[in-house]
Amino acid sequence: MAERRQIPPMRADDLFREDVFTDRNVGTIRRLTPVTPDGADDPARAVEFVGSTQLLTPAGALPLSFDLPGKTLSEAVAGFADAAEAALKETLEEMAEYRRQATSGLVIPDAAGGLGGLGGLGGLGGPPAGGGGKLHLR
Repeated sequence: MAERRQIPPMRADDLFREDVFTDRNVGTIRRLTPVTPDGADDPARAVEFVGSTQLLTPAGALPLSFDLPGKTLSEAVAGFADAAEAALKETLEEMAEYRRQATSGLVIPDAAGGLGGLGGLGGLGGPPAGGGGKLHLR
């Protein structure tokens, strides 16, 4: 049997050259310039800008990475703060949703009728011995 690769090959038609710019204070901007497989600029595709920064929290540094609007470095710099604020808001909303999901997690029996086959009837599924649990389905 042929060995299956776990890491896919790089896509030669989607290569970028990366330049990094920083103010050594707030964050960095990566300019991604599309290139052909031989490394020459590819004018058929648009340059992209990605910003990154860190927010210091009581739990440690929270890294943020976000797309930046603009076609030039100066436009990307001008849009940095707004894009970082939007990324922070989105990250905080996602964290709140994860927190809600974690605190409201219900354990639902599997199709065999037990909690992974561990419930009553000698571990064969069915209701737990003694009718346990506070959640009852009718």
